Amino acid sequence: MSEDVLEDSSAPLVEHLIELRQRLVRALIAVAIFFVICFIFADQIFDILVIPYERASAEGAELKLIYTAPQEYFFVQLKIALFGAFFIAFPVIATQIYKFVAPGLYKNEKSAFLPFLVATPVLFIMGACLVFFVVMPLAMGFFLSMQSSGENTRATIELLPKVSEYLGLIMTLIFAFGFVFQLPVAISLLVKAGLVTEKGLKSKRKYAVVMAFIAAAVLTPPDPISQLGLAIPTLLLYEISIIAARLIEKKRAEQEAERDREDEANS
Repeated sequence: MSEDVLEDSSAPLVEHLIELRQRLVRALIAVAIFFVICFIFADQIFDILVIPYERASAEGAELKLIYTAPQEYFFVQLKIALFGAFFIAFPVIATQIYKFVAPGLYKNEKSAFLPFLVATPVLFIMGACLVFFVVMPLAMGFFLSMQSSGENTRATIELLPKVSEYLGLIMTLIFAFGFVFQLPVAISLLVKAGLVTEKGLKSKRKYAVVMAFIAAAVLTPPDPISQLGLAIPTLLLYEISIIAARLIEKKRAEQEAERDREDEANS
């Protein structure tokens, strides 16, 4: 093979790498801009994240969080800024991914890919809202119920959460629920690729139940409310995925039947 042929074959790869670098740079610039903005408003964002704790506390109770190292709250602010930056910049990141992949897709593949691109952030936000409005207040209520005024015990037992541990708890739950809520998207893509079928999903239902509770035990704190709060929606999402698989297979069968009728008409 001549050097000219080698150069021609390597040119598209170089062009793709250059485009990939450009897409990554744009995504990182968006994350950096939103990181600065979120860092400026880190206190206000943390006040929002404390709302579930406030709802779980007794009405009129003073909310108190502590930090035990001089640099602890500063690093908490950095984590909040990074968390908020990725959350807000996700549409930009997803758009750059789509623009990089889109030229290699057919028209029908582009139309099939777009709904998944839209569904991904919507499902993630749904998972985050479930944490914020339901799971986290219930979990904090469970933890607060363990306090003791000292009447029946030798010592007063009071919950004084560290800011870093509280932030770590709510961020872990938001990411865990957000990623688990991507289950219908992931399974639908596998069905479209022909790697998974509705029949196969139904036959693996009992294993899905076990895996859901294992994932809940690993991804959430060791309290029953958080674990059940993740396991039950996971099982519901699995059932929704089975319905989605049925619809995809039905549509595929209709398209194949229509294609066969066209082939017969043309022959």
